[in-house]
Amino acid sequence: MNPVAKMLMIGGVVLIVAGLLLQFGGKYLHLGRLPGDIVVEKENFRFYFPVVTCLVISIVLSAIFYLIRLFK
Repeated sequence: MNPVAKMLMIGGVVLIVAGLLLQFGGKYLHLGRLPGDIVVEKENFRFYFPVVTCLVISIVLSAIFYLIRLFK
């Protein structure tokens, strides 16, 4: 099988699984509302930057890609 096609199919499966986790696991995974996320609220303005959420996602993805590379 063509390596590009294989990577696109794997990427598609990963995106589908991530979408399902966010859709159905949203009650239990509080990504985006973790302690350490920056929220500034004023009268007509709201600024939100999920710092800790980005760090958690980065660490999890790094570990997954490391394990994939390790067993390849």
